Amino acid sequence: MTQNQPMPGFRHVDHVSITVPDLDAAVDFYCTVFGAKVAYRMGPFDAGEMPAMEDGRDWTEAHVDVPAAKLSICMLKLASNLMIELFQYDKPNDQKRTPPRNCDYGGHHLAFRVDNIEDAVSYLEKHGCTALAGPIVMDEGPTKGARARYLIDPWGNYMELMEYEHQAFMDETGIRPYDGA
Repeated sequence: MTQNQPMPGFRHVDHVSITVPDLDAAVDFYCTVFGAKVAYRMGPFDAGEMPAMEDGRDWTEAHVDVPAAKLSICMLKLASNLMIELFQYDKPNDQKRTPPRNCDYGGHHLAFRVDNIEDAVSYLEKHGCTALAGPIVMDEGPTKGARARYLIDPWGNYMELMEYEHQAFMDETGIRPYDGA
């Protein structure tokens, strides 16, 4: 058996990114609800106003795989271990208006560890989130000791709340989630 070699120079996850329909509203949501801090804002960048690349493609097609785009970006520090980048695309006009479901290719969710799921759900519902059924209680297997609950943010993106002090996989693998150290 060969040992997996990490990507050369890999240090850590820098950020995750989601696209939202209203950048100002999403920045306000994450800053108000989670206490995020704005690191920077950029844009709008309009491919129609930028020089073409050497191969003839426009800048946004070459760099983000979206031809003829107009986009704005805001980077937030969401927690001590996570930056989140919010994108708003004003063009093209044919973009899908609903996020992928969890089962769809490209489906995703952000997961947040909380002290008390019920308190967190109540708070998030007051800020426009929709809670799904739950909590999910893990009382066996590698996640024994955890509870989870999914919600949908105001723009249709999934998030998960995780509540635990200890999970079984920690003893079995020695792997610990981020603990602030």
